[in-house]
Amino acid sequence: MTMMRAAALAGFALIGGFAQAADYPAPQRGVWTVKDFRFHTGETLPELKLGYATVGDPKGEPVVILHGTAGSARSMLSPIFAGELFGPGQALDATKYFIIIPDAIGAGASSKPSDGLKAKFPRYDYADMVTAQYRLVSEGLGFKHVRLVLGNSMGGMHAWMWGQRYPDYMDALVPIASQPTEMSSRNWMMRRMIIDAVRNDPAWKNGDYATQPPALRVANVFFGIATSGGTLAYQKQAPTREAADRLLDERLAAPFNADANDFMYQWDASRDYDAAPGLEKIKAPVLAINSADDERNPPETGIMEEQLKRLPNAKLLLIPASSETRGHGTTGLARFWAKDLAAWLPGLPRRAAE
Repeated sequence: MTMMRAAALAGFALIGGFAQAADYPAPQRGVWTVKDFRFHTGETLPELKLGYATVGDPKGEPVVILHGTAGSARSMLSPIFAGELFGPGQALDATKYFIIIPDAIGAGASSKPSDGLKAKFPRYDYADMVTAQYRLVSEGLGFKHVRLVLGNSMGGMHAWMWGQRYPDYMDALVPIASQPTEMSSRNWMMRRMIIDAVRNDPAWKNGDYATQPPALRVANVFFGIATSGGTLAYQKQAPTREAADRLLDERLAAPFNADANDFMYQWDASRDYDAAPGLEKIKAPVLAINSADDERNPPETGIMEEQLKRLPNAKLLLIPASSETRGHGTTGLARFWAKDLAAWLPGLPRRAAE
């Protein structure tokens, strides 16, 4: 471990671990602060906090994992994800790899509107989020090169951006539940609807609300049902009207503690996403993983196959739909693709940092 990396790790405030499977090392939390961070809008924050979680020994090969919208590093440490990947002999065995999971801007322990600025917080986008992630890993943790960048959903879109913005930084790239093309179609229309639902709620008060706008909970449940879950899975879970009502009531009654401004910013950040123009800049081998029943990235459009033709060393793993898959949520269940990752990654060459 370099002196820079050792100093960085020693200087971070570890703020406790997480509940985790017994077969991989306990995760640790840290926060690194960037001074005078400049957003793509030209706005700056004197201090931008960037939270993160790590699993394993810093002497291991570094792997970056990027979470989805409204998630955080914590959301990637569940038994259905980390429990299928980080244990001994698994694809990202934490005794061999050093797992780094940043909290994106606006999520987890990273700076967000609810910290105090509310709707005056800079209107960040995916480019700002990727810049911050890269600075955390390269400057904060001191890694000059990583073995793998893997991201799910929003994290998958971020992974496409990492590959073209920092093409020599990783040996391999695994964008999951995503496409490298412009945010559009149902994916964007549904995002607009949840943003507008909160913005048009009189209780939002231009972001200066005292209590959370009621539309927030309904918008979240509506978006979840409309864009994730899988057709076959929903039919199995709710084959009657009574069952469907019961499932909906459970979701509406479930604990939901999101902040409305944070929520809107998180979904709005995708507004200008389009990784297609720079796709040829990607040098690392790519394993793209999608599910056949993904409501946000439907494979029947042929978009992914067409875009992957532009990359000389890319392949697509398309998980077949079934009553066990969960549409856009399928890839959050790492058991559907962990073995494919384990078979693919070890054979890839280690590319020297440039």
